[in-house]
Amino acid sequence: MDDLLQSAIEGAVAGAADSGLGPATSANGMVFVAITVLGLVMALVYVPVRLFLTITARSRRLRLLQRIRRMREDLAQPLPVGDEGPASD
Repeated sequence: MDDLLQSAIEGAVAGAADSGLGPATSANGMVFVAITVLGLVMALVYVPVRLFLTITARSRRLRLLQRIRRMREDLAQPLPVGDEGPASD
């Protein structure tokens, strides 16, 4: 069992050494790094912008709701008795 495991490890190491880090593997690595960096930059830009937009949308919604409540309260108030409209002569 140990001999089989040892031969499998040696075969894997020899196969990895043969394929090695040639120009094709190095180019693939650079593409991976470039895409990873772009993704990270996109995330670092997206998260603060999304948070800002969410916070401002909530504050706008809150101000609008408060304005609607004030209007409802104003409409619920009875009209004063002295102000019945324009005077008719």
